[in-house]
This record gives sequence, structure tokens and C-alpha cells, in this order.
Amino acid sequence: MRTCVGCRTRAPKQELLRVVAGGSDDGPAVVPDPRGTAPGRGAHLHPTLECFDLATRRRAFVRALRARTGLAGAPLEEYLRGLEQQT
Repeated sequence: MRTCVGCRTRAPKQELLRVVAGGSDDGPAVVPDPRGTAPGRGAHLHPTLECFDLATRRRAFVRALRARTGLAGAPLEEYLRGLEQQT
């Protein structure tokens, strides 16, 4: 069982998407880790744009990943939009 950083509800690990702090061209960013194998501290999120928006508004990624600076959410948002288009 893990807790979603967006909606704060508990769910089995298989239902949540693990995210980590990673680098991008624009600086530090929240990146998806669908296989759950990336090194470093991770956070879990329901793979929906609603939970992503909640987590972004509450600055939950910065707290959960213990980042010292703000994290860009663009890579994760693009990934989630791609998932929604597949369904």
C-alpha cells in the first residue's frame, strides 16, 4: 500500500505511478518511473491528470521528493496526457 501525493488516498502499489526527481534541459523536473527501477527517492501518484493537478497545487512533489528547488512538471504531464489518449 502506498499513498498518492495528489489525493492522499491509499492504494496498492500496482495502481500508482512512481515518480522521481530527474534532470531535463530546463532543470530539475518530476519524471515518471513506470517500472519503478529508477534510483533515488520516489513518490507515488494515481496516473490521472486530476491527481497531478492536486499534487502540483499543493507543492507535494517538492515535499515528497525532498527537493530544494521547484520541480518542473512538464515531463510527467506529457506522460499522463499520453496515457489518457491511449484509453
